[in-house]
Amino acid sequence: MWCETMEKVMRIGIVGTGLIARGLTMALQNEPDLALTSILTRRELDTMSDHPSSELLTNSVDEFIENADMIVECSGDVVYGTDVIAQAIKADLPVVTMNAELQVTTGSYFARLGFITEAEGDQPGCLAALAENVVAMGFQPMVYGNIKGFLNTNPAQEDMAFWSNRNGTSLRMTTSFTDGTKVQIEQVLVANGLGAGIAVEGLLGVEAEDAHSGGVVLAEQAELHGMAISDYILSPKAPAGVFITAKHDERQQDALRYYKMGMGPYYTMLVNYHLCHLEILKTIRRVKQGGGILLNNSIEPTYSVAAVAKRELHPGEMIDRGIGSFQVRGIAVQISDNKNHVPIGLLSDAIVIRSVQEGQQLTFDDVRLPQSLAVKAWMEVSENTSYYQAI
Repeated sequence: MWCETMEKVMRIGIVGTGLIARGLTMALQNEPDLALTSILTRRELDTMSDHPSSELLTNSVDEFIENADMIVECSGDVVYGTDVIAQAIKADLPVVTMNAELQVTTGSYFARLGFITEAEGDQPGCLAALAENVVAMGFQPMVYGNIKGFLNTNPAQEDMAFWSNRNGTSLRMTTSFTDGTKVQIEQVLVANGLGAGIAVEGLLGVEAEDAHSGGVVLAEQAELHGMAISDYILSPKAPAGVFITAKHDERQQDALRYYKMGMGPYYTMLVNYHLCHLEILKTIRRVKQGGGILLNNSIEPTYSVAAVAKRELHPGEMIDRGIGSFQVRGIAVQISDNKNHVPIGLLSDAIVIRSVQEGQQLTFDDVRLPQSLAVKAWMEVSENTSYYQAI
């Protein structure tokens, strides 16, 4: 097994050459116990001379796998990432992802086959790390909260192009952040991975001045539903981080008040940042040291992210990529109640075969998907999940 044969200096392979992957590439150059040895890309190598480690680039998955003890998948592509991870799992390599989109689509398939974990840095991994700390102190989480500053479920392409250029992020990434798809994906991963619930389809997303006031509103909803929930607040003034609102033993009330945590019964622990590629290093070392899975989509997920039409879709229309498109957006749903929904992560080179109205959830009867391991993996997981949830 990989955990029995790891070298002192671990060879790291990175899948992808985008914003996160490049940042991680530069970060690894300063870590003596971690050796970046291979970078997998689909781009033409002779066009990548400006890459910070261009000598490590390869288009060969076999070469990439052969030169790594662990891979970090951050391509942002569900279908492609699924194919690569399959080969890594077959080679018995541990897989770290910064790809919540992949995790909620095919992550459970891989969780049954080998070692896969989401990394700290993006909100789900940061919430999982915060949860470990909070629970270790005896708190009972009621809300696993994400903080979002702005939301427009159907933004204009011109506006997204402007913000994409200004922020140095891809058009798809900018759009998926803005239309809410990204936060829906993140909170579904948290719900599945940490055993929380989703209060309503599409999440509650309460408006709040700060994390604690929003957390209290969500905690009250959690009490009504009889379960901890994964959700978010819409708070332009709050920091770009994550929070957990929790309860504690009533006998600790005076002490917690003294520690400036408020009067209770709900207490909010806030991490006011998430530093993406820089925090991946913590998860790499966690795995290297045998620390186990931080977060994945679980082997039997309860929730998924369904595709919903932003406008009327017509037969013959192609959806080249669902996440970050101007055709569909994603919403959190319970799998058992939406057995024929199309996960938005599977919409890649999909052909619409019958009309879909604006606001309507897409089903497998509405689109034709190319054959892929990602589709096969989803079908296998969803069929097993539906069976187990029915008994």
